[in-house]
Amino acid sequence: MLPDVAAPGLRTIICGTAAGRRSAELGRYYAGPGNKFWPVLHRAGLVPEALAVGDEARLLRFGIGLTDLAKGVSGGDAEIPVQAYDPARLRAFLARYRPHSFAFNGKNAARRFLGVPRVGFGPIELDGLPVWVLPSTSGAANGVWDEGIWRAFGTFLRAIPFSLPEIPRG
Repeated sequence: MLPDVAAPGLRTIICGTAAGRRSAELGRYYAGPGNKFWPVLHRAGLVPEALAVGDEARLLRFGIGLTDLAKGVSGGDAEIPVQAYDPARLRAFLARYRPHSFAFNGKNAARRFLGVPRVGFGPIELDGLPVWVLPSTSGAANGVWDEGIWRAFGTFLRAIPFSLPEIPRG
């Protein structure tokens, strides 16, 4: 549904479960009503300025990429068929782009990727890669929302050196 937003050597790549219905309609990440993704990026210190739906290219300039565990499908977590989850594709994606860290936007993507029934919020390590499990920004997950974990991730991320790529002037 949504193309990966990625480049080699980013500070992090954030992985959702699958594109929501509104995101699929618009062709934009985290576009659903009530989704807290774009506002929390600035509030939690992941980026130095406020971003909004459609700012994927700007996000990439701050060293942050986006992907989903289930590509080619959309909807809420309960609507995604089990066979749509593709941990092998995500492992190959991580090997190709080699980010300095990786984060799951929600426990569902983390559990399905790791193949475990339960996972907690916060940092873990996966084959030497720092991985964070963050509370889902989906409006459907308001009951487990904890911006503090996003803020801790922001503190972690700011310690990873990254400079904005030069933009050719024309």
